[in-house]
Amino acid sequence: MRTIELDGESLTIEDVVMVARAAPGTVALRLTDEAQGKVQRAREAVEHFVARGDVIYGITTGFGAFQDKVIPPDQVRQLQRNILMSHAVGVGEPFSTEVVRAMMLVRANTLAKGHSGIRLTTLQTLLAMLERGVHPVVPTQGSLGASGDLAPLAHMALVLIGEGEADYEGERLPGREALRRAGLEPVTLEAKEGLALTNGTALMAGLGALLVVEAERTARVADIAGCLSLEALYGTTVAFDPRIHAARPHPRQVECAERLRRLLAGSTFVRDGQLVTHHASRITPGGSRPRSDEAPRDPQDAYTLRCIPQVHGACHDAIKYARWVVDIELNSATDNPLIFFDDEGRPECLSGGNFHGEPLAIAFDYLSLALTELGNMAERRLTRLTDGSSNRHVLPDFLTRHGGLNSGFMLTQYTAAALASENKALVHPASADTIPTSANMEDHVSNGPAAARQARRILRNLNYILAIELLAAAQGIDFRRQVLGAQARLGQGTAAAYQLVRQRVPFLERDAIMYPYIEAVHDLVVSGELVAAVEAALA
Repeated sequence: MRTIELDGESLTIEDVVMVARAAPGTVALRLTDEAQGKVQRAREAVEHFVARGDVIYGITTGFGAFQDKVIPPDQVRQLQRNILMSHAVGVGEPFSTEVVRAMMLVRANTLAKGHSGIRLTTLQTLLAMLERGVHPVVPTQGSLGASGDLAPLAHMALVLIGEGEADYEGERLPGREALRRAGLEPVTLEAKEGLALTNGTALMAGLGALLVVEAERTARVADIAGCLSLEALYGTTVAFDPRIHAARPHPRQVECAERLRRLLAGSTFVRDGQLVTHHASRITPGGSRPRSDEAPRDPQDAYTLRCIPQVHGACHDAIKYARWVVDIELNSATDNPLIFFDDEGRPECLSGGNFHGEPLAIAFDYLSLALTELGNMAERRLTRLTDGSSNRHVLPDFLTRHGGLNSGFMLTQYTAAALASENKALVHPASADTIPTSANMEDHVSNGPAAARQARRILRNLNYILAIELLAAAQGIDFRRQVLGAQARLGQGTAAAYQLVRQRVPFLERDAIMYPYIEAVHDLVVSGELVAAVEAALA
């Protein structure tokens, strides 16, 4: 069993992904001694404020536009329970278990920073729910990412007090019953605890951690697919020359070009980029070769091949930016108000806006744009693979030698085009929209949760576009090999990708039912198996 220690300072994206995808009972979650001390100190401050009768937002007042309503001491418990019940207004299909687990872990780590005033026993019960697989049912819609993820976190926290619903050992149960079966007791919330549990960016940050790791993997697949297509299309590697990229030294562009050179190292499927002819590899519809004096001369390729470092590199930059933002957010105090101590140890409770999701929302919108662009590039390369006119008949039309009777890969491009177009509709920045809430007290919202969900939908579409490109590129490679001969060599990295695809999908001599093949390659993409095989070959 692996143990993750939470201190509010050192949680990583990889930790979140691991815990999110771990089976119940396989991960132990512990608060460090220092974190326990900080949590306890902040809790004592809250109790001090309440005992003294201080008027403090969310502790002895109502919430949002009701901030001017003072709550009597004998109603403080009810106030905290009420916030969970009234704020659990989410709608739509529930989030997956991995998203809920990620959200729970991020929230726990934020509370462990010791600025929130929650009791240690309440925080430990939340961690026990996560360890034992009590997964609250959290609807996907309803959070504006303004005062954090109020509705999703309220649904999460309802189960903590024995309300709401939870998935436990394959059953959907009332919250109290799920706790009972897991050997846990419902919590009775004290001052500030309901607010501490619901006010913050845990959903956005948890979704972001999963999204960043998935996007990094997919972007590597895009580089691999682009190289395999370049080989199938008899492209040139000259555009990846390090001198070109040193002259425009954007870091991710330089790194991408270097990665492409490694993927293609040793390939005999590419040309050297000089004034050469296609006659060595060109295939006409009838299978005959043209005369060499008829062959066009191409010192450079179309942009979706030649500009892979520039475009993919910029997309890698967007992913890296998203990682940077999420890394910070995972270890941030994002609720309100926050508890601090002066140099003499006296507590203060300060109201601010750390719950606002704008840093995440903008990062996710930027990421969405990058993922959409990777799909646009891949779809255009796929079109070049399937359109004999575009590839100057290096490959037969629609990657079939017997066109007419067979449609070949014609419709695969339709699907890729549909997915690319859908991504263009989804890429509208969610953070550019705002609707005021809470009687105009919360007059600007981030829409960070929508930005994250849109980015994930775009990513899923992109994974299919890349799977189709890989499928078509492997078909193109086989046609090229028929002309070049069995001794022809793929690149060091692309050879591993091609071999893995061919383990799942055969060369298609005639029309076949295509969707199982698309799904087979898609599985290689999303499982990480393709990237792992290629990286092993390059090691």
